[in-house]
Amino acid sequence: MTLPFDVAAVRADFPILDTEIDGRPLVYLDSGATSQKPRAVLDTEREFLERANSAVHRGAHTLAADATELFEEARVTVAAFVGAEPEQLVWTSGATGGLNLIAGSLGYAGRLGAGDEIVVTEAEHHANLIPWQELAARTGARLRHIPVLDDGMLDLHAAAELIGERTKVVAFPHVSNVLGIVNPVAELVTLARGAGALTVLDACQSAPHLALDLPASGVDLAVFSGHKVYGPYGIGALWGRDEVLEALPPFTTGGSMITTVTLDGAEYLPPPQRFEAGTQPVSQAVALAAAVRWLGAHDPAAAHAHEATLETRMREGLRSIDGVRLLGDTDAAERIALQAFAVDGVHAHDVGQFLDSRGVAVRVGHHCAQPLHRRFGLTASVRASAAIHTTEEEIDTLLDAVSGVRGFFGVAAVTA
Repeated sequence: MTLPFDVAAVRADFPILDTEIDGRPLVYLDSGATSQKPRAVLDTEREFLERANSAVHRGAHTLAADATELFEEARVTVAAFVGAEPEQLVWTSGATGGLNLIAGSLGYAGRLGAGDEIVVTEAEHHANLIPWQELAARTGARLRHIPVLDDGMLDLHAAAELIGERTKVVAFPHVSNVLGIVNPVAELVTLARGAGALTVLDACQSAPHLALDLPASGVDLAVFSGHKVYGPYGIGALWGRDEVLEALPPFTTGGSMITTVTLDGAEYLPPPQRFEAGTQPVSQAVALAAAVRWLGAHDPAAAHAHEATLETRMREGLRSIDGVRLLGDTDAAERIALQAFAVDGVHAHDVGQFLDSRGVAVRVGHHCAQPLHRRFGLTASVRASAAIHTTEEEIDTLLDAVSGVRGFFGVAAVTA
């Protein structure tokens, strides 16, 4: 059943939103780093641990059977959330784990060598950059980068020149975790396919906010994290096309992912179990399924419209404040309600502490995207990121607080 969207009812599902910071109501605008958890998620994980906790895919007793059934039902639910079949969904520790799995498996498979190229973007989170740096260093491949334009958009003309016959992998974010811009997936997939390259999508920031159909997107592999989509920590998923997963060797080996083991060798299960060695994050997987069920129960069109209103209110409001510089300030792209900014004359960490004293929780630093910050001449920025439970009044609280930063720190007003 789809519920009509009511932000007050949504907020009532989050116990943590009743928190006060120094006597002020918490305004949580750090969902881009980690989302808060609704009661449905908290209750589901606790109930599993209290009533069904057991190792999965092993043991003949009732608890083991119950745990295995819930674990695999969770796979079905989360796969459907991204438009996929369950056998295409691999449980991981998170997006970072998934990206390392992909890079490591490609290395084991011998898919890259000297003279080959891996193409990423200048806007990558470190988790979708460093694994490719390491793979290039181990194989002799060359790592290349699609530039970001002054407005935060990817330079597609440069991408067309970079992606060619030597390109083996094109990895890129669906949404920049600094700029909030939705990148042109279809165009990048077309370029990669024309070169016969594998495409890898970082869907961490899009999964909580956009309707995903990964098979229809054209990408070959994609990752996302549970803790950004109202689920628990320590769980994420790797999606891959059947033929791509079947061609990849396992990256981590051990128990649970094998059929036969001798002292001299082993045979492996097919995907997804081939990539799930050892004890799995069972309660977290079950709780992640609860998270996507909870999210899907709310009218998606209305929720998206609500978040679009928040995005416009936040960006236009920040843009209007004297001395505030937005990163990726463009009206030309689809966006999520996430915006990084800098305040002239005040360090990002000081801005964050000032906002915290007003009850507003934001992210400060380089957001695991140092190259992108260097591109804009910064070492750090402030990032505000909204969620389905954010209200327009909370955005106004942010704007009011930001408008007082420079005065509090005694920074002179900008003059024409």
